[in-house]
Amino acid sequence: MEPHHDDTTASQQRAGAHDSQGSVIPEEFLLRRIHALEREVDALRAVAAEKGRLEDSIAELREANEHLVLAAVQAQHLQEDAEAANRRQNEFLAMLAHELRNPLSPIGMAASLLARTPDATPQLHKLARVIGRQVEHMAKLLDDLLDAARISSGKITLKTQPLLLADVLQQAVETMQPCIQERRQSLQVELPPESVVVEGDQVRLTQVFTNLLANASKYTGDGGRLRLTARADADQVAVAIEDNGNGIAPEIIPYLFDLFTQGPRSLARSEGGLGVGLNVVRNLVGMHAGTVTAESRGAGLGSCFTVRLPRSGQRSVDRGPDRVAVTGGRRRILLVEDNPDTSATLAACLREEGHEVITALDGRSGLAAALERPYDVIVCDIGLPGLDGLGLIRAVRAAVGTETGGARPLAIAMTGYGQPEDQARGLEAGFDHYLVKPVGLAALLPLIGTGASVGANSAAAERA
Repeated sequence: MEPHHDDTTASQQRAGAHDSQGSVIPEEFLLRRIHALEREVDALRAVAAEKGRLEDSIAELREANEHLVLAAVQAQHLQEDAEAANRRQNEFLAMLAHELRNPLSPIGMAASLLARTPDATPQLHKLARVIGRQVEHMAKLLDDLLDAARISSGKITLKTQPLLLADVLQQAVETMQPCIQERRQSLQVELPPESVVVEGDQVRLTQVFTNLLANASKYTGDGGRLRLTARADADQVAVAIEDNGNGIAPEIIPYLFDLFTQGPRSLARSEGGLGVGLNVVRNLVGMHAGTVTAESRGAGLGSCFTVRLPRSGQRSVDRGPDRVAVTGGRRRILLVEDNPDTSATLAACLREEGHEVITALDGRSGLAAALERPYDVIVCDIGLPGLDGLGLIRAVRAAVGTETGGARPLAIAMTGYGQPEDQARGLEAGFDHYLVKPVGLAALLPLIGTGASVGANSAAAERA
């Protein structure tokens, strides 16, 4: 009987296990259960692995976020450093321009005196013209350099109004005519009709076309040909300035309007320039919602610059009454200038014109002289020792303006500080005209010839 019992037990074991009630559990059920448990274990392992990966990702994100915060802080510091460096650069350029303009002024005045010498020889007249041209060239370089810096820092604002395009172009042509004639170049001009009006800043648009004409003349040899043409359709105007000069190499054209970019030139560097004039042109035209392009068939084949501007919907402009400078007549002039050379040369030039001139070398003595007796004209520097020109003219206006029944001297600022905010402060202080050094007699004498001013701040700031 015992062997039979063993066979039964083995048979039961092969059939499956028993539950707590002693019932047999099928083997297939156990296998399924084992597989299910294995899948659950695998799933739990996957979840654990995913959790580990998420924790690693969170750690990486936390580290990346820390780096991002540090990078943002560093970027802020770099931006602040860059802005501070830009401010220092602009301040340096402004001071550099002021310091360079101061010696240019007496040099220009001395050249004018040489040309006015009664027994001057033709050679002396020629030398005086050379000096005068170089002074103007230096002043133009300073203006371009300062404009490039101000544009890059966003400090130039436009005073837009409807303008006759013909007037703007004519003014640019008149500015460049002496230089073009000096080089015996011919300039053909085709102005648009008076119905062509653009919205713009007259000073800056004139600067654009003056720069382009100067560029064409500079890179065209003596006796060369220049041409300015203007065309208009319903939506825009196109002004083209062509020359038969040096031309532009194809590889230079894409970078021609970048700052400090110039084409190849000889070791003599006879063309001169800093490579900022065309950059100023592009930026000013862009501020007027326009474009400027350059074309050339190659080196030695001339070039053409085309400015396109949107046309104004207005079809006419009221010019207002023309201002006529009344010259002639002897004026009593007070000249307040702390640079002895500038003071001496300008006083000599004014006396040559028949004017009575009293000089002062600092602000306080200038104010004392202004209050001691009446003057027709006060020509005053801004950066003076003791009392600056702004304080001087304010004191003069306060003391003289109401005591003489409204008669007041014409006040002309003559300074090396030429930034727009400087000009605004000068006009607000009471100056009638604001001239930036170097000041030529051609700019100063017509203003002096007008005599006493009619009203405060009656004239806009001018660049002499």
